[in-house]
Amino acid sequence: MLATTVHAAPPTEEVNTTGLAVTDDTVTVGILHSVTGTMAISETGSVQAEKLAIEQINASGGVLGRQIKYVQEDGASDWPTFAEKSRKLLRQDKVAAVFGCWTSASRKAVLPVFEQYNGMLYYPTFYEGLEESPNVIYTGQEATQQIIAGIDWAVNEKGAESFYLLGSDYIWPRTSNKIARKHIDKLGLKVSGEEYYPLGHTQFNSVINKIKLKKPDVIFAIVVGGSNVAFYKQLQAAGIDPTKEKPLVLTISVTEDEIRGIGGENVEGIYASMKYFQSLDNENNKAFVKAFKEKYGDDMVIGDVTQAAYLGPWLWKAAVEKAGSFDIDKIREVSPGIEFTEAPEGYVRIHENHHLWSKGRIGLAQADGQYKLVHETDDLMEPDPFPEGYQ
Repeated sequence: MLATTVHAAPPTEEVNTTGLAVTDDTVTVGILHSVTGTMAISETGSVQAEKLAIEQINASGGVLGRQIKYVQEDGASDWPTFAEKSRKLLRQDKVAAVFGCWTSASRKAVLPVFEQYNGMLYYPTFYEGLEESPNVIYTGQEATQQIIAGIDWAVNEKGAESFYLLGSDYIWPRTSNKIARKHIDKLGLKVSGEEYYPLGHTQFNSVINKIKLKKPDVIFAIVVGGSNVAFYKQLQAAGIDPTKEKPLVLTISVTEDEIRGIGGENVEGIYASMKYFQSLDNENNKAFVKAFKEKYGDDMVIGDVTQAAYLGPWLWKAAVEKAGSFDIDKIREVSPGIEFTEAPEGYVRIHENHHLWSKGRIGLAQADGQYKLVHETDDLMEPDPFPEGYQ
């Protein structure tokens, strides 16, 4: 069971001095994700998780005695649309917080809006790092916790010496692979090739043929959205069987949400470097998975970003109640050190740089669409969004 903390509702004029959408008994927040377009396959789970968290918080008494209402907007897999909708949420709806975005392109598009109008965004996706904003809480992993840790695992545990870098063509995969390349170079190892394709791309036979010729030890894959369906099916059709690990396929973008669209039989044997898998065996996660399936159906799955999205409303609630106010500046001031002991991934805590302390994990994809945990760091990894030598 999640903790229930009921706070008396202090006077609105005391907890809302900046004109946010707060009444004596409600507070309004924003949800901003793609529910249409190529990114819907990835972002729908985030919407579901955020709504589940809000529902649970309301059932436990709300935030400062107020029930949470939400305004949902569709970024439609289009970065200018994200900027437009974020401006609407902050200026017109005057929401007290926004839970949203998935791609780095969408986050970069909305960031100037949040900084201009002093909004607070809870961003759930693992990303390339190299950013720290007073107006964003990053609930996913940054590069040192996911990319560098994943490559180190492939080298130390699988003896990898050569890597083929593959990604969708926008800021996150390109910057992530830039970091990956620098790390591979630092280790004295080889990058066999590097390719990018537009979002929504479905023809990967050419690059798959190049990979077969180059014979890398690892395909480091950062293909996102609906393109994953085509890529992994074509990989199998070309005779590359991930279960044989020649080459080993290591992804930082395929969660259980994507596997649901790709088909477990098409990704069996690939590895993923992430902090959360639905199969994690702890009491927090069992309760989360049970509640998620009860709300959305037994056939639903939960991926890394979905879980990180679930953290957003809970971390916001904790900050509001610690600050005793919905005011953004006061929430920002108290956010470092905020912890959530009942996170499905385990204990998490907000760092002074607005990222989360979290564990690094490696999962092995199974035919049933789930990941089997094969590696976990002993301790929480300190977030370092600006690692020296990687910028």
